[in-house]
Amino acid sequence: MAQTLLRKVWDAHTVRVLPTGQTQVFIGLHLVHEVTTPQAFDALRQRGWPVRFPARTFATVDHIVPTTDVARPFADLMAEQMLAALERNCRDFGVPLYDLGHEHQGIVHVIGPELGLTQPGMTIACGDSHTSTHGAFGAVAFGIGTSQVRDVLASQCLAMDPLKVRRIRVEGQLAPGVYAKDVILAIIQRLGVKGGVGHAYEYAGSTIDAMSMDERMTICNMSIEGGARVGYVNPDVTTFRYIEGRPFAPAGADFARARAWWQSMASDANAVYDDEVVFDAPSLEPVVTWGLNPAQSVFVSGRIPTVADVPDGERAATTEAHEFMGFEPGARIEGARIDVAFVGSCTNSRLSDLREAAAIVRGQRVARHVRALVVPGSHRVSRAAEAEGLDEVFREAGFEWRGAGCSMCLGMNPDKLSGREMCASSSNRNFKGRMGSPTGRTLLMSPAMVAAAAIAGEVVDVRKVARDARAEVTR
Repeated sequence: MAQTLLRKVWDAHTVRVLPTGQTQVFIGLHLVHEVTTPQAFDALRQRGWPVRFPARTFATVDHIVPTTDVARPFADLMAEQMLAALERNCRDFGVPLYDLGHEHQGIVHVIGPELGLTQPGMTIACGDSHTSTHGAFGAVAFGIGTSQVRDVLASQCLAMDPLKVRRIRVEGQLAPGVYAKDVILAIIQRLGVKGGVGHAYEYAGSTIDAMSMDERMTICNMSIEGGARVGYVNPDVTTFRYIEGRPFAPAGADFARARAWWQSMASDANAVYDDEVVFDAPSLEPVVTWGLNPAQSVFVSGRIPTVADVPDGERAATTEAHEFMGFEPGARIEGARIDVAFVGSCTNSRLSDLREAAAIVRGQRVARHVRALVVPGSHRVSRAAEAEGLDEVFREAGFEWRGAGCSMCLGMNPDKLSGREMCASSSNRNFKGRMGSPTGRTLLMSPAMVAAAAIAGEVVDVRKVARDARAEVTR
């Protein structure tokens, strides 16, 4: 019988079906960080339990680490306590830790793929919402809470509800200036923040097939923002080329055997889906959020909707967003003034993201009233970018070049908004208070759009900026 990748991976990792109807699923890879683990490790310690498979668990620090001064102890007492607890727990339970200063340290969803820990056909869990990122490799990956982190540490298993599968096909070629971030924001805009509840999203179609692994990771990363538990792309030659030669990847004959198995886990050509949605790539434009969730967005050429423009069930949320963000209903999003520009996060802090942003700012200067930051996703990304001179491109333009970490994405470290500041951000959430200020405002967009906004001091269409730059070169 033809099956989807989700069903194949699910069946391969099923231990048993529980009386509740849930499935006890074996977790192939468990990624942990400093924020969601202290209570989980304490629960094991209180019961005298070991970590069941420490070789399948890897830890890093990312959420609370400063991106400038990393001298210990941290000025933030809670951050220092969290990091000290992770160091102690990893030491006591035999879990490898990529601590500050380690060559592998970085955002958990950046280092997993770049080290070759993330592989097709795996089940992957992490106490972080955006674990769906790893689905770009054909893995079934999901974020979990602290009690579930405890369960995986103790048993290497989770009790999971079965999922439906919606295939999202994106067909055609993206126009210049339109990126993977725009694709996933357009998907969430159309399907809503609750559209994926109870589902896994399988991303397919010629547009997805043509994407790099970095682009696929951006797509899968924000699956959770559309309500999906899981998002994945079937593994292919692009996937295999990315993995080969990485530190934890199989080598030699083992890689050939693994590749054959990985390929077998892809969805069958005649697999049946619970639902299918199709998007036309050439019709997409750069997308900018204007509200308080990632579905409240418009094309950069568009206008902020009025209450009358949205369905009845969305009118209260639309009114709240208008009032909080301070936007005039019906106004254009282009031209909205920004105070801060942030390139980073587990969504868009990889080398290709930094290259895209650098291409926009090269030879330009950040607007005088804008504070602009670039935060690489890992030490490896930082070193690679510096080897290409990207750090100097950003510095010369007036950006701050920071160390690896989550930074402004979630405001759990010194990188935060102040007061009512408006931030053009390449991150994944625009919730109230997300970036550290209860009144701070966030506009989500692609790294290239963030770079363009930093230079202009307001939201601009990056396609116009790139076109003007090309015209200047040809003069």
